[in-house]
Amino acid sequence: MSLRRLYHQHSTAVLFACLAAFWGTSFVAIEVGLHYVPPLYFAGARYAVAGAVVFAYAVARSDRWLPSGRDEWLVVSIAGLFLIGAYHGLLYLGELRVSGPVAAVVISLTPILTAVCASALLPSKGLSAGELAGLGLGLVGVVVLVAPDPTALELGSALGVALVFLSAASFALGSVLTRPLESDLPLVSMEAWAMLLGAGSLFVGGALRGESVAAIHVTPVAVASFIYLTFVSGVVGFLLYFELLDRTGPTEINLVGYAEPVVATLASAALVGHVVEANAFVGFAAIFAGFAVLKRDALREFVARDVPAANDTYPDAD
Repeated sequence: MSLRRLYHQHSTAVLFACLAAFWGTSFVAIEVGLHYVPPLYFAGARYAVAGAVVFAYAVARSDRWLPSGRDEWLVVSIAGLFLIGAYHGLLYLGELRVSGPVAAVVISLTPILTAVCASALLPSKGLSAGELAGLGLGLVGVVVLVAPDPTALELGSALGVALVFLSAASFALGSVLTRPLESDLPLVSMEAWAMLLGAGSLFVGGALRGESVAAIHVTPVAVASFIYLTFVSGVVGFLLYFELLDRTGPTEINLVGYAEPVVATLASAALVGHVVEANAFVGFAAIFAGFAVLKRDALREFVARDVPAANDTYPDAD
């Protein structure tokens, strides 16, 4: 294996670990920030600022930043409403009732739900028996997570899990709806428009929900949470995502979702002292097994690709 290839693999692994850390800890940062800021205004402000930063980056670095034509405007609108607006609005509302680690586990259902939406909406994407088995395992994981009992119902955790599940479903639906649309708009430009449009929808939702700016409590913890979510897990996280998407492709980048709950659990224990119940780990194991069944062929190809060939045993000098 050449030194260049070895460096590329190691740098990709480092970027992957950083993205998992940034996005995994974001669930805990959301949970902390919600003590001080109404949920939809919190999410809207985060993406208004992040969108402005990414938009400036797109104008400076990409070859085109303005959508043109019906399909491109549809892509950014769907991405803004489903991938940013509905996804984060429902997630933030859900995290009013469940912890960050539990939310991260439910969100890890997104690849499975994406396959289900694709089979329902795209004619060539029917589910095989193996994919149905993967879906079943994922849903079992969610049921184990909820595990309703009188105490849980009083605390609203079942509703929280349902809201986060709908959040994952909205992201999956948005991902599928954009697939048939043709667009040459650079990804970073599309993401900037999606963030800004999504932020607008979140502000509208907050106003309809009766949220008030007066309810915001500006504290050092609230400011730290906002800055972290906006710039670290938002701006830097999405730029890392674009880089990894270019290096590894969409199937492998999905794997980051299965590292996030581990990061969220560790961060939650360290920062806010949460103890995650055993059923959360069982639920996550079932969801991960469902993903492994659903994506078994892609995972085999991924492992086979990274196994060095016989003539790569000794590193080259280049």
